Amino acid sequence: MSEVTVQGLFAALKEPLLLDLLGEMPQQPVPISAQDVHRPGMALMGFAENFRSQRIQVLGESETAFLHSLSPEDQRLAMSRVLDLKPPVIFIARDQDVPVPVIELVRERGFPLIRSALPATDFQRELTLHMARMFARRLEVHGTLVDVYGVGLLFTGRSGIGKSECALDLIERGHRLVADDIVEITRTSEDLLIGRYREVLRHHLEIRGVGVIDVQAIFGIRSIRMQKRIEVEVQLQDWDDGSDYERVGMEDRFTEILGVNIPQVVVPLFPGKNITVISEVIALNFMLKVYGYDAAQALNDRIIETMKKSDRLRHYLEQDRE
Repeated sequence: MSEVTVQGLFAALKEPLLLDLLGEMPQQPVPISAQDVHRPGMALMGFAENFRSQRIQVLGESETAFLHSLSPEDQRLAMSRVLDLKPPVIFIARDQDVPVPVIELVRERGFPLIRSALPATDFQRELTLHMARMFARRLEVHGTLVDVYGVGLLFTGRSGIGKSECALDLIERGHRLVADDIVEITRTSEDLLIGRYREVLRHHLEIRGVGVIDVQAIFGIRSIRMQKRIEVEVQLQDWDDGSDYERVGMEDRFTEILGVNIPQVVVPLFPGKNITVISEVIALNFMLKVYGYDAAQALNDRIIETMKKSDRLRHYLEQDRE
């Protein structure tokens, strides 16, 4: 995760959140080390118990109404209480008027006071979402990410095993490329992984013997997407006669990425194997499990039921003396 600063935050959100700088933006980068957003109502009144100085502060209608109810001297005192706690930045929501003593104080201290035209609730929600993205854990993985029937399949395996060629075949069949070679993965919540391309490699594939191709230019806009949730890892391996590969599918296999467990399917390769159709089946089978149907479990249950019926029939015949 790159460092989050007040300067970078203002530059990124100035247009989308309709921001206007009222105070002074420091020359040196001001780091933001906490992603949560806080309303400092009690701190304005002098109660600073449990106040975390690293958090962004937002003044909504209640806080500004409180400031306007004070005398100029008390307005300055109330804001001084918050500034003395050293928050990285303070935002004012809904384009509210800020008392002149407050403006003068933040400019004297060279403090970034920023106003937004959005209502406090909407502003805080959008700011919180942005901060969650900025503080999300990230990882780069060597692989290829393809959207197959709406399922994000992350193809991994040794260099040259055929990940890009498999992706090319899937694209030709109507599926969508997200990233090739390097997949940037972000954990956005407790159990959600989002993969996207590295900007410099944007929707290009490297096909050995052909070279680099531009997928969008060849197949059109339908063949790509910007990002996709990663739901299954498809690990491509060279066939090994000594390995015992899964044949029934009763044992679920998982892999961990950024602390999140996702299903993993190991596909051994040998000449002539149709990995493209297998990939489509992996995606469809995953969706069946999401909807509550497990083919391997259903087959196992049917075999057990058949054995029970056979035992009951055999027991009846053994007891029949007529």
